[in-house]
Amino acid sequence: MSSLDYAQALQEIAYSNPFVEIDEAGAWDSGAAENAHQTGEVWEAAWCSTADRGESFMRNSRGSRSTDMEPDALQQLPSVASLRAHLHHQLGVLRLTSREQLLAHALVESLDDDGYLRCSLDELAAMLGETGDSARHELRTALCRLQALDPCGVAARDVGECLRLQLMATAQSWQRDLSLRIVEEHMHVLATRDIRKLAKVMNTALAEVQTAVDGIRALDARPGSRYASNCALAIRPDVTVRKLSGTWTATLNASAMPQVRLHKTYAALFENQSSARQNTALKGCLDEARWTLHHAAQRVSTILKVSEAIVARQKRFLEWGPLAMKPLGLQEIADAVGVHPSTVSRTVHNKYMSTPTGVYELQYFFSRGLDHVTGGASAPVALQQLIRDLIAAEPQSQPLSDAALARELARQGFRIARRTVTKYRQSQRIDPVELRRRTSANTSQSLAGFTRCSGKPPAPSVTPSDPSRARRLPLLRPAAC
Repeated sequence: MSSLDYAQALQEIAYSNPFVEIDEAGAWDSGAAENAHQTGEVWEAAWCSTADRGESFMRNSRGSRSTDMEPDALQQLPSVASLRAHLHHQLGVLRLTSREQLLAHALVESLDDDGYLRCSLDELAAMLGETGDSARHELRTALCRLQALDPCGVAARDVGECLRLQLMATAQSWQRDLSLRIVEEHMHVLATRDIRKLAKVMNTALAEVQTAVDGIRALDARPGSRYASNCALAIRPDVTVRKLSGTWTATLNASAMPQVRLHKTYAALFENQSSARQNTALKGCLDEARWTLHHAAQRVSTILKVSEAIVARQKRFLEWGPLAMKPLGLQEIADAVGVHPSTVSRTVHNKYMSTPTGVYELQYFFSRGLDHVTGGASAPVALQQLIRDLIAAEPQSQPLSDAALARELARQGFRIARRTVTKYRQSQRIDPVELRRRTSANTSQSLAGFTRCSGKPPAPSVTPSDPSRARRLPLLRPAAC
C-alpha cells in the first residue's frame, strides 16, 4: 500500500477493533521495529497485558510530536475551482430569466471533465421533460450562450467544433479561413500529420498550410482539463535521504508512518477477566491487534532496509545526478535485504524517497542496463539525460535527428538503436527534428525582422524554472546575430 492507503487501512482497523490505537503524531523506532519482526517471542511479549512493554516498543522518545499550531502542507495548496463552478459563476453575472438560467445550468451539468457536451440536445430535452420545437430552440440558444463563455471552446460537441470556436475567437483574419477549412473539411487528414497531403488536397501552398496547422496545434482540444480536479497533491515521502558526516543516510519519515499500538488499558481489563477465553469475539479482536502490530512493524523495517540498500548502490546518482545512475535489479536488493524479489517489488511500489535533488518513487532507481563497449552498463535514465544534453547543445540551424543522436551515442560507446533514442526522446516530450528545425527557422526570421526594424536583436528572456531553455539560448544568440 501507499502511505495514504496504509494510513486509511489502519484507521478502519482502529474503528472496528477496540484494542488498536493510532497515533498520527508518533514516530517509529526503527531499531525496535527491526527486533519485532525478527524474533517471534518479542512481538508476542510486547502486546501482553504488561502495558509498559507495548508502550515502549512502539513509542520513539526521540521523535518530536506535532501540535495543532503547525501548518498543514495540504492547507497551503491553492484552491482550484472546477469547470462547472467556473461556468456557473459566469452565468450568475448575466441578465437571464429563470428559465434561461435553468437551461444554461442544465447544460453546464451535462459537460464532461474535458468541457465537451457528449449528449445531444434532444436527449437533454427529454431528461428535462421538455418537448417541442420551442424547447429545442431555447436549448440551442442556451448552448450558444454557454459556448461564448470562458474557456474558449467549452460546450463543444466534438473536437472539430471545439477548434472552430477557438479559431473564431483567436485566429487572425488572414489565417482564419484556411484554418476553418482544415478543421471543418479535412480533420481526418490533419490527424495523420501529413502536411504535404493536406496542401495537395486543399490546393494551397505548403507554407500557408504549415502556418495554419501550427496555429491549430497551438489550440487547446481539451478546454476543461485545466479546471479538472487533478491538481498535484503534495507527496508525503516514506523515506528521507540526507548526507550526514559525508555519508548518505536513509531515515524513515515519521509523519508518513502512523504509530500503531495496543490499547494497554483495554488489553489488561480483558486478560484479567476470568471469562476471557470464552469471549471469542474480543479474543479475535486481540489476536487481530497483535497481528496488525507485528506486520506494521515488519512493513516499516522492510521499507527502511530496501531504502538503505538502494542508497548504498545509488550514491553516485545522489552525488552527480541522472548521468551517474547505475543499473539496478530487484534480485540484487532482495539478496542484500534477505527477502524474495516479489517482496522488494511490492515494497518499492507507491513508496517515495526524498533526496536533495527531488522526490522520487523507489521504482525510479530500478532499471535494466544498456551495454557499453568498454564492458560496463548504463541505466536508461543516464542515457535520457545524455540525449537531452546533446539536443540542448545541438546547432540551432542543424538540429540532430534520432539517427544522428544514435550515431553520436555509438561514437561514445553506447550500444543503442535509433528506435530506442526515439522512445527516450518522446518520453521527455522533446519535439522531433522537423519541428525543432522549423521552430529555429521561425525564430531566426523573427529576430531578423526585429533587427531590420530596430537595428539590434532582442535580448531573450530566461526563466529560472526552465534550465534547458537557459542552456539553449547562448547557442541561439550567435546564430541569430
